[in-house]
Amino acid sequence: MQILISDDNFEFCSTVAEIVQGFGYDTHMVHTPEDTIQYIDKFSRKIGALLLDIEFGPDTNMNGIDVLEYCRRNHPFVPVIMITGKGTIETAVKATKLGAVNFIEKSLVSAEKLKEVLSSAVSAAEHRDKAEIIQFLRANGIIGSSEKILDLGYSIIRFGRTDLNVLITGETGTGKKLVAQALHNASRRSKRGFIVVDIPNIPKELFQSELFGHVKGAFTGAALNKEGLFQRANGGTLFLDEIGELNLELQASLLNPIEEKIIRKIGSSENEEVDVRIISATDKDLATMVSQGLFRSQLYHRLRECEIFVPPLRERKEDIPDLVQYYVTKYNLETGKSKFFSPSVIEFMQEQTWPGNIRELINTIRIVCEYTEKDTIEIVDLRRFLGKDTGAEQETMLPPITSGGDIKSDVERVEKLKIERTLEACNGNVSKAAASLGVSRETLHNKIRKYGINPNLYRKRS
Repeated sequence: MQILISDDNFEFCSTVAEIVQGFGYDTHMVHTPEDTIQYIDKFSRKIGALLLDIEFGPDTNMNGIDVLEYCRRNHPFVPVIMITGKGTIETAVKATKLGAVNFIEKSLVSAEKLKEVLSSAVSAAEHRDKAEIIQFLRANGIIGSSEKILDLGYSIIRFGRTDLNVLITGETGTGKKLVAQALHNASRRSKRGFIVVDIPNIPKELFQSELFGHVKGAFTGAALNKEGLFQRANGGTLFLDEIGELNLELQASLLNPIEEKIIRKIGSSENEEVDVRIISATDKDLATMVSQGLFRSQLYHRLRECEIFVPPLRERKEDIPDLVQYYVTKYNLETGKSKFFSPSVIEFMQEQTWPGNIRELINTIRIVCEYTEKDTIEIVDLRRFLGKDTGAEQETMLPPITSGGDIKSDVERVEKLKIERTLEACNGNVSKAAASLGVSRETLHNKIRKYGINPNLYRKRS
């Protein structure tokens, strides 16, 4: 834990630093508002509190109030304690209204007073910061309280309050889209649109039309004027999901719109200004792609004004109990059921590697809940779906859940097999199978048609 001391009086700084070090804190001294801001921008996570003078010398146009306001906007979790000289008490009171946690008069500085003020500020900040970050993340569907998740939350809040373009990196299934939405929600743009560009699913020939729009008659089939995604995101955020999948040839079309905030519809001769913040995400190593000539360097640097890495689930296994509880509760609310994962199951889940990350965990929870008849889920139930049973039990296993794909496809795959096995057990009798599955005969017939199942194949021949 470090205490940052910002005062233009070198001797006063050294005296305070010596006292504070005696309390067991590390210290760092800066002597101008500009240096203070620069240091906080770089090392905010290790600063336990900032001791900040209000008045600085004539060589700067800034004062301590300016620094305080900057901290509150960009580093809200750094406690600021104002140091006041003679005649600045009124200003110090104003500073507390702006977010300073306390103030100390220079003439009354003592070891006892410093210890009291710092201990209170650091202790309160540690508790408040953690609770506020966890609450903010949870409100955005990001569940956990591990150090890695707290770091993630801090970065989201810090960068969210800026207009910098953010590149979100991390393995598939880690929740990069949730992070993008949280960045938008933390920004001044939160009341405007959050527009998602699903890069892999836009045909190459339609990419520019989708992004920038077109005018009537611009090409065959352009019967009407069309607004592009950039226009729809005006005043808000444009999220370029899976940016690493963008064709090299098309990457150039994003350079000027991102840099200059100017676009032109296909077939138009007029430029349009757009106020758009760009957030992009990828599971690829774009820096390596740049060195291999697969991704444009100019685009990479424009997208990556700052970067947020989303950790894989295997690096934050202490969050798994919270994740399981959250998604089981969500499932129960959606279905009216009362499923419960036993403590031993949760411990077992913490031992797994989860190559598909949170997406795989969610799929597993949902499918195990859906196809386990009893309310309490035990290890034996989970192992059936993870494909970890061996021997004789293998014959009754449902197929293991894969790390790729979505919940719907996994559920359908397991549902089809469940119907087939029930029909087999009921000798192909649809009515008996429907009763066994707890659905109407009509519902089962619809499912049979959907999956192309032939009940006659399951009728035993005498």
